Amino acid sequence: MPKLRRVHLLAAAAITTAVVIGSSTLGPTRPGVEEDQPEEQPAATQSDEDQMNAWIDETLGGMSLEEKVGQIFVTYAHGPTADGAHPDNVTEFGVETPAEVVQRYHLGGVVYFNWSDSFENPVQVAELSNGLQEAALSSGAEIPLVISTDQEQGVVTRFGEPATQFPGNMALGAGRSADDAREAAAITGQELRAVGINQDYAPVADVNVDPANPVIGVRSFSQDPALVSQLVTAQVEGYQDSAGREQTVSSAIKHFPGHGDTNQDSHESLPTIDHTLEEWRELDAPPFAAAIEAGADVVMTGHLLTPELDDSGMPATLSPDILTGLLRGELGFEGVISTDSLQMEGVREQHDDARIPVLALQAGVDQLLMPQDLGVAVEAVIEAVHSGELTEERIEESVRRVLKLKWNRGIISTPLVDVARVDELVGNDEHLATAQSITDRTTVALRNDSDLLPMETPESVLVTGPDASALSALAGSLAERGVEVQQLPTTTSPSETEIEEAVDSAADHDLAIALTNAAWNESKSGQLDLVRSLAESEVPLVAVATRDPYDAAYVDEATTWLATHSIGRQAMESLTKVVLGEIAPVGELAVTVPDPENPDTDRYPFGHGLTWSVPE
Repeated sequence: MPKLRRVHLLAAAAITTAVVIGSSTLGPTRPGVEEDQPEEQPAATQSDEDQMNAWIDETLGGMSLEEKVGQIFVTYAHGPTADGAHPDNVTEFGVETPAEVVQRYHLGGVVYFNWSDSFENPVQVAELSNGLQEAALSSGAEIPLVISTDQEQGVVTRFGEPATQFPGNMALGAGRSADDAREAAAITGQELRAVGINQDYAPVADVNVDPANPVIGVRSFSQDPALVSQLVTAQVEGYQDSAGREQTVSSAIKHFPGHGDTNQDSHESLPTIDHTLEEWRELDAPPFAAAIEAGADVVMTGHLLTPELDDSGMPATLSPDILTGLLRGELGFEGVISTDSLQMEGVREQHDDARIPVLALQAGVDQLLMPQDLGVAVEAVIEAVHSGELTEERIEESVRRVLKLKWNRGIISTPLVDVARVDELVGNDEHLATAQSITDRTTVALRNDSDLLPMETPESVLVTGPDASALSALAGSLAERGVEVQQLPTTTSPSETEIEEAVDSAADHDLAIALTNAAWNESKSGQLDLVRSLAESEVPLVAVATRDPYDAAYVDEATTWLATHSIGRQAMESLTKVVLGEIAPVGELAVTVPDPENPDTDRYPFGHGLTWSVPE
């Protein structure tokens, strides 16, 4: 897929920057975006600051070098309980239980994933968190943990239902509401904190310049730096300032200096981004600057090669010019700099696992996330101090930032959570209703050439596409309204046989709804053939891009296209409401959808979105 035109984007950035300069809001803004600033949070008193610094000084003074080094490492541990043995812990860490991983390496933090068996249900997560905190508090320097996860919402969601789910960043970009973005982050953060997670690697601050970006895409709010800036600012406020510090989470914005203009995935390779310093300042930097102004606790690095910003050949994670020069110097960030996962090929392509943590610390990193071999990484840092390559003062500088975060986020004062309150706080009726209301404002109508929508409730509908969970959710929403529904899941790139079956099945129904998911990707192009074949049949068709909206540019035969940016249950409920005329679509594209054959032509321009009236 072709890139968006950089000249066009730079011009747009210049216009929106001019709007920002003339604005009196906390962060960049743009016309048409709802903005309601939250109440200003009271600043810490001088005595609080003095108390914190005295505690940090005393704590550092009593720590061994090994304990200081442990504070700057964050990794996972396998298993749903703190004291349960898991064979993968023995293989990777030389001990049996998650608690023993924390204690052996004096860890400063732990990160939760589904694949590490951290998430089974909210009460279990809370008990796991408490168990790990108790392990940290009963060993070494007795400092509680930063407990993290990636709960961006949308395509990157670790903490699933019954926790409240939102449709993700590009959907919020389509909704154009800073209030909604702030509220989504507030609910997400408060539910995380209720189960003991006190840091969220969110929001994504990348500006999605390249439609073929395989790793960011709908994780970004938009291609527009000002819109991304405003919604990132709102989410930082929601995560960090929506309640007391014991009820909120640290926000880690990512992936500095900006991962939006590449068609490579840094999990698998080292992407090169050729933005000049001027382009970086206009396209990539504004969301990070806005988030820093809003007080973001953490900035996560991207494993990116940026030769116009640093000609050393080092990825940004290991670059003093990027981290100390641009992030600390130009943007004035004083908080914690965290790496992205050090297991990713983007950072391991050039250096071995013992060199990476040392180089990262020399570049200005404070928190080392998920080294490939924790024991090797810890020992490498300790040896670098003994050899003089790193000073102990440099380690203490990072530990001081980590401890300050833990103090300011209430982790020191309140490390444990009340397990008895988890079910009351996580996925409650109020949160679920708010999530649905926000999602209802994010659906984009791209085409409605034949005025098919809104339609009266059909008797029977075929729903088809590659995501069984989305089909099930959509079928459930339709069935609740008395519609007879046939679900026909397909593979990610349907075969001719699958397509023929779908067309034959559609003939027995009043309507077909075909869901696509990144069908613009060549490996998934069979989805486009499915939509095309259904469109050429005699059955009315609603085609729905459930991830990137770019799919809609590839099938002209389909005259009714919607975009939900999400396969989640809430998005499928909103889709049902739009199709049946219960609500009008009010979302606007947060990215331009270019013509696949002519990248200089916009098939659907930024801000496009049809709407229509519905009965009161």
